[in-house]
Amino acid sequence: MKTIQNMYDHLNWANQRMLKTLQSIEDGNQEVNRLFSHILFGERIWITRLQALDSSQLPVWSDIDLEICAELVMLNEVSFTEYLTDLVDSDLDKLIFYTNSKGTEFKHSARDILTHVALHGQYHRGQINSKLRATGLEPVNIDFIKFLD
Repeated sequence: MKTIQNMYDHLNWANQRMLKTLQSIEDGNQEVNRLFSHILFGERIWITRLQALDSSQLPVWSDIDLEICAELVMLNEVSFTEYLTDLVDSDLDKLIFYTNSKGTEFKHSARDILTHVALHGQYHRGQINSKLRATGLEPVNIDFIKFLD
């Protein structure tokens, strides 16, 4: 549980840093914002599934502004914090049954889903950083080791 909690503390920290940077860009970048919203909607979808709720109406990709992203950052942080607070080690191996956006049914352990969400977000934050650098902007340092400092 300690490792998963650390991953989610890092995820929340990284989302906050990324949001702050994207809000500071004067002209914005629709492609970067779209990637960031994808991270946040992905988190929303997965926490909904972990709570045994229907996620089929949630978008996987969406063109939303950074105000909505800021709301999702806060909502996702609260939702995952509440979920993890009630979780015990034995819950991590509990199977979660869900249907993806294409209507296909799956089952995975809570541990695997939580790991996936953390890695998925970090992958796309790396894409955002590459796009920021390509436009001459400084990438956001979201390394886990930086988070620990």
